[in-house]
Amino acid sequence: MKKVCGFALFWIAIGMFIMMLLPNTVIGVILIIVLLVTGYRLFCC
Repeated sequence: MKKVCGFALFWIAIGMFIMMLLPNTVIGVILIIVLLVTGYRLFCC
């Protein structure tokens, strides 16, 4: 379970870093929505 939590925290940090680099917040929100839907579909199906 510790490895799963560490993996999730690592990717959260990568996502926060990418959001700092994006100049426009609208693009970031669209990217978040697309990745959440894709992750949900891959996890549940």
